[in-house]
Amino acid sequence: MQSKHTQDDSDLERWGQPEPRGLVISLFDFTGVMVRPWAEAGYLCYCVDRQHPPGESRPPGGCPNLIRVGADVREWLPPYGPVTILFAFPPCTHVAVSGARWFRDKGLGHLIESLACFDAAVRLAEWTRAPYLLENPVSTVSTYWRPPDHTFDPCDYGGYLDPPGDAYTKRTCLWTGNGFRMPVPSRVEPEPGSRTLRFSPGPDRANLRSVTPAGFARAVFVANHPLPHRRRPRRGRAWPASSA
Repeated sequence: MQSKHTQDDSDLERWGQPEPRGLVISLFDFTGVMVRPWAEAGYLCYCVDRQHPPGESRPPGGCPNLIRVGADVREWLPPYGPVTILFAFPPCTHVAVSGARWFRDKGLGHLIESLACFDAAVRLAEWTRAPYLLENPVSTVSTYWRPPDHTFDPCDYGGYLDPPGDAYTKRTCLWTGNGFRMPVPSRVEPEPGSRTLRFSPGPDRANLRSVTPAGFARAVFVANHPLPHRRRPRRGRAWPASSA
C-alpha cells in the first residue's frame, strides 16, 4: 500500500491556510469538480487518479486545499485523520451498458480490472466509516454487486448553479452509505440531444464525458456539509481484505 504523504501542518502554514476542517477524499477523480466546494470551504481534499503526476501536488494557481495524488487507488491509503466524506468514480468503460455490444471483444481481463477498481473504492469507503458516494453510469455493477441507491440526470441539479446550467441528461447511478444525504433536486429543462455524444474522438474524450456536473457537486455539498466529522478507525485496524 502506498501511504507516504507530504502534507503536514507546516505545509499549511507556508500556504497561509488555517488548519483544515477535515479530510475529503475523491477516488478516480481527475478534474476535482466534485471536491471544489469542499476545498473552498476549508477542507483538505485529496483527488486520487493514475492520470495525475506521481506523488502529491497542487494544481498551479489553484486552491491550496486541493491535493492531486498520482497513484493507483488499489494501492493507496489516505492520510491519518477524520474523513468527512468520500467520493469515488471508478472507471466505467468496460462495465457501462452503453458499450454492451463490445463486451465479448474486450474479454475478461478488462472486466476484472474494472470490478477490482470498484471493489477497492467500496472497501476504502467502508473502512473510513465516512459518508460516501460511488458513481457510475448505468452499468453491469448492478448485476455483480447490488442495485444503486439513487439515480439522477445532471439537469436535476442545474438550479444550484448561478446562472443555472447542466441542462442535459445522462442517467447516473449512485451507491451510497454511512449516512450520505441525497440532495434535494433543483431541476432545469434539459436541452435536446445528447451532450455526451458531441465530443469528438480523441485521448481526452473519456475524461470530458465523465466530468462531474458542477450543479450536482454543489448540491451534494449543501446537503452533506453540516454532517459532523467522523473519526477514522484506530491505527491498529486492519486494511479490509479484497472480496475478490
